[in-house]
Amino acid sequence: MTQHSLLQTTGPRIEPENVSAPPPAPTPGGAVPPPGYLMPEEHTDAVQTALLDWFARHKRALPWRERYTPYEVWISEVMLQQTQMERGVAYFRRWMERFPDVAALAAAPEEDVLHAWEGLGYYNRARNLHKAARRIMAQGGGFPDTPEGIRALPGIGPYTAAAIASIAFNIPVACVDANVERVISRLFDVDSPVRQEPAASIIRQWAQRLLPPGKAREHNQAMMELGALICGKKANCPQCPLERFCTARHLGIVHERPVPGRKASIVPLTVASGVLFCRGKVFVQQRLNTGAWARLWEFPGGRVEADESPAEAIVREFREETGFAVRVRRPYGIIRHGYTTFRVTLHCFGLELEDENAAALRDDEGRPLPEVLTAATACRWLAPEELAGIALPAAHRKLADRLFGNPQNVLPGV
Repeated sequence: MTQHSLLQTTGPRIEPENVSAPPPAPTPGGAVPPPGYLMPEEHTDAVQTALLDWFARHKRALPWRERYTPYEVWISEVMLQQTQMERGVAYFRRWMERFPDVAALAAAPEEDVLHAWEGLGYYNRARNLHKAARRIMAQGGGFPDTPEGIRALPGIGPYTAAAIASIAFNIPVACVDANVERVISRLFDVDSPVRQEPAASIIRQWAQRLLPPGKAREHNQAMMELGALICGKKANCPQCPLERFCTARHLGIVHERPVPGRKASIVPLTVASGVLFCRGKVFVQQRLNTGAWARLWEFPGGRVEADESPAEAIVREFREETGFAVRVRRPYGIIRHGYTTFRVTLHCFGLELEDENAAALRDDEGRPLPEVLTAATACRWLAPEELAGIALPAAHRKLADRLFGNPQNVLPGV
């Protein structure tokens, strides 16, 4: 940190007598600082009051704020990780209709849980919600009411445990998410990458020191709300209740805080996927129990190797994964989808069997079944309208929607 380290002690400011203060000078960033700057570390009570007053007037009406039940706070916090608020609210409402409490979630089949989560990504979060609900029910059905008990549930890290403890139970533990990092890094001028030491520890300590007694629920939500609505990546400083306390604003370096860390590299992946048709149904398989998108359903496929075309790759992948000999019926174009650390270019094809009569195994309606599944644990032949009832990875759902989502948009000859 610069002059506003957590460990710094600052004596009283001495002003000459009978000398009027000069007008504020432009800051290094070119903007005139707000008058009456107050160092935040010397005015924590005023910071707390200003923040809570602002939150009381401007907080958003969100469904999990109606009752603050531990279950609803828990689900909302997990859903809102890397999901925009408006979208998260819509998913939350649908989830509560399907799984209104811990008991309903624990009793549901995993496939129903994954299907309800589809579109939010990070499917292990849904699996961990399911595991945690079953553990809670196995231990008597009561939600843990201490940070340590909450932290012991599957899939709950330090932030989520602190959020549930403080928002559901008003326990005095600070929450530090990206919004809080941004607010504190500007308020106290934290001048090193916020996700690395020493900055990460400094931010956690300031977040805890700013907690007003008995107000953890309101304060933590207010900090996160301020970062989301006012102190965003493009800050709206004139509307901020903490403007007069903000060191970065005083110095004209709001645009330089927080200091970012190194960005993760994005790995490009070129993949082929095929929709195999037979007698009005399409073939899907359920992925293995480990790895990316574990236990989700998919149209088979895989990476395009350096020495082959996407059409050659999908024929090879079907042979390797199912034993089916297929041929390309028609290309369906390319779907692109970005993930946190990689970006997929998905070449899509409609397929048919080389010889429908070659397979020895058949389903009840006479369609061939694979003799081997090397990349899956189960398979099905489904009517196109049945695809809406299974959980698919995002890129495969885009493909299904493109082909079957709207009858008016179905490609001819599929």
